[in-house]
Amino acid sequence: MSIRLWPRSLIGQLVLAVAAMLFVAQGINFVMLARGQKQQTLAHGGGMAVARIIDAIDRDRRGRIDDGAARGRHDRVQKLLITDGPPPLIPGSVPLADLSAYVADLLSEGGVKASEVSAWAMPLRPRAQKASYPGRVVVVSARVDGRYFTVRSRIPATGGRLQGFLLWQTLSLYLLLLVPIILIAWRVAAPLRELTRAVRANPAARDLPPIDEAGPSDVRDLIAAFNAYRARIGTMLADKDRMLGAVGHDLRTPLASLRVRVEQVDDDRLREKMIASIEEMTAMLADILALARSGSGTEAPEAIALPLLLRELTADYGEQGKDVAAGALAEAAVRARPMLLRRAMRNLIDNALAYGVRARLSVVREGDHARIIVSDDGPGLTDEQIRTLVEPFARGEQSRNRATGGAGLGLSIAREIAAGEGGELVLANRPGGGLDAAIVLPVLT
Repeated sequence: MSIRLWPRSLIGQLVLAVAAMLFVAQGINFVMLARGQKQQTLAHGGGMAVARIIDAIDRDRRGRIDDGAARGRHDRVQKLLITDGPPPLIPGSVPLADLSAYVADLLSEGGVKASEVSAWAMPLRPRAQKASYPGRVVVVSARVDGRYFTVRSRIPATGGRLQGFLLWQTLSLYLLLLVPIILIAWRVAAPLRELTRAVRANPAARDLPPIDEAGPSDVRDLIAAFNAYRARIGTMLADKDRMLGAVGHDLRTPLASLRVRVEQVDDDRLREKMIASIEEMTAMLADILALARSGSGTEAPEAIALPLLLRELTADYGEQGKDVAAGALAEAAVRARPMLLRRAMRNLIDNALAYGVRARLSVVREGDHARIIVSDDGPGLTDEQIRTLVEPFARGEQSRNRATGGAGLGLSIAREIAAGEGGELVLANRPGGGLDAAIVLPVLT
């Protein structure tokens, strides 16, 4: 299982990006401060040592230093030692190459030619660790004119202070920057989440309240545009429903009148054919209106127990002498419009009976979704047929005779109803033969 390092949410991405940039910036700041502190330390300890060495060389050349007092003597309190050989070192002293190079450069700039420069840090003593004696004592030795001038100096020990300062500085920056960024990102993301939920809702739903315009001006403009767009869609759907109602009424009336007149035809065979054609036209008109109105209407959603629904459908078809039976029915309930869901299931069952000899109904619970399956024993479908048969007027059997399959609107109506209830229609061939047509809906928790 792969680990996602980059978060998906706006807040997570902003926080991670700012935190990473602050970390990099503080890293660069730490390197620069450490180098600056190092130079300051060298200047403090090395500058003092160079001043003492130059002063000792100058006084030595003028004969103002008592050799008996300085030559060959070395103890912990003496600050100057002049010897003909390298000065003795206290055990535990640590050589300081950077300080040696720095002192050599300063002596060269001061006109003192030193053939050898060395520096050591003396071991710490308990008394030197007190607050009144910060830093460490260092010993600097320079060989000039064959003699070794050794002096003592002090370098500050502030490495721990620097780390503590940077730690508190980093925490302060995180609080000062990340908290406002989180608040701003939340102010932007909250209305965007509401907008996302509204976009994912059924677009054919009516009388939905507009989304509150909140957040920055750009987000408010987006929400206002969405509210206006959804209002226009609602107006178009209402106009469509009124037009379909008028069309349905205007067409059903002449068809009913035509049916009455056809009943007066004397030729029985011709009359039956004409009546069948009128009934086919009436059924096709009903299918077209159902497809156009799927997802709309005034029927209120309610909780539906799927096992009970399928048992009722099985009993209805059984009374008609049709081969419809119920299989495994998992306990699951969905929230949907009962009449529309029944129509979708009847369309799937009728298709199974028309093309697959019989229909078997079952319910499978898959996580937070329920799969309502209508299985048949037909030849199944090709991938191309599965893709195209859910489109309006598409049929597996190419004739237009309703006795062999209708107008090709059953699967389209079932798909639109499933989508209107927040689900989907899935067609799949079974490995052992036959087709499974399933409506997948979210279950009630």
